[in-house]
Amino acid sequence: MHLLFATSIVPDGALASGYEIANAAIIDALRRAGARVTVIGFSWPGKPAADPENTIVLGAIDVRTESASPPQKLTWVGKAMLAGLTFSSVKLRVVSDAEVRAAIERAGPFDGYILNSVQFAGAFESVLGDRPSIFVAHNVEHRSAEENADAAGSALQRWLFRREARLLEIMEDRLCRAARFVFTLAEEDRAALGVASDDRSAVLPLVTRAAAPTNIKGPRRADCDAALIGTWTWQPNRIGLDWFLAKVVPHLRPDFRIRIAGNMPSGVTSAHPGVKFVGRVQDAQGFVCGGAVIPLISTAGSGVQLKTIETFELGLPSVATSRALRGIGYRPQNCVVTDDPVAFAAALEAAAADIRDVDGSAFHRRQVRALDAAVGLGLEKLGTVRREVAA
Repeated sequence: MHLLFATSIVPDGALASGYEIANAAIIDALRRAGARVTVIGFSWPGKPAADPENTIVLGAIDVRTESASPPQKLTWVGKAMLAGLTFSSVKLRVVSDAEVRAAIERAGPFDGYILNSVQFAGAFESVLGDRPSIFVAHNVEHRSAEENADAAGSALQRWLFRREARLLEIMEDRLCRAARFVFTLAEEDRAALGVASDDRSAVLPLVTRAAAPTNIKGPRRADCDAALIGTWTWQPNRIGLDWFLAKVVPHLRPDFRIRIAGNMPSGVTSAHPGVKFVGRVQDAQGFVCGGAVIPLISTAGSGVQLKTIETFELGLPSVATSRALRGIGYRPQNCVVTDDPVAFAAALEAAAADIRDVDGSAFHRRQVRALDAAVGLGLEKLGTVRREVAA
């Protein structure tokens, strides 16, 4: 079976975000199942595709809102209004339907699409309806947009996010109804998208690496008490970070050392003397392993938290919100769960004072087995449809 994996940004091998890590896990699982996978989408400027022989690049674009100039943002908003598209999809409309269709033809004969999230599928929906498809819902995007609207700092932002939420809900419903099967990354997302039946959808348990990590032997040296890393410019992550800094950190003792890595939006500060923002780091795994405990601080969004999965794979101690465990069917013994800020702070201090790592390899193996089973079910549904059409 030859599948065209249609996505906004093609893999470049860097795995710099949770979205890219999830894509790599899904593509690897499709190939383990015996499918030939050709990826089609855009590349980041200056970052060529990691697998050019199996990738069709439509061009290089930077779709990040936070780094765009004010004129670029206004252009995107204007185009979205005129086209009736979401802000996230209109950014990809730098090539025409005809150009995308010609690029698809260059892939040669194929059996179906894997429509990876709503951005690319929404931008070129009329082009991608000529084959059976599986829709991969990384999140319930309209719910995230609604939460972003609630957290927005201005009336204009609230209006834009609410418009996005309204269009995304319509688009997600349409993509789910058209798809032969739907993959979600969290169990609760199946019902939220109206595809809770096992004949219509399955959850993909993810991993952050192809092989189980080698757990550290002997005592681990901690460079700080707590380590956090993420793409904080993504609004659901920003909401969680704001909660942590405003509600949890004030309850930590002054000498509790917190290191926060990753792209940081303007205006994020903390009066706590132990908090340091360190920006981008070269070795993300080394950075998190330098923390005595990992705070898993999600309070918004849907889908799965890849940082939770990575923490469990590495066997690191953690304190998590209940939202941070969405999509995870197993919690290791060194993970404390609480949504109360005072209890969260107390659990962080207790875990940092007595570091208790566990072996995360069993968690990784469990995730891979479940991922492969779910992908196999989806491909079976897609293959059955293909045979019926051919007959």
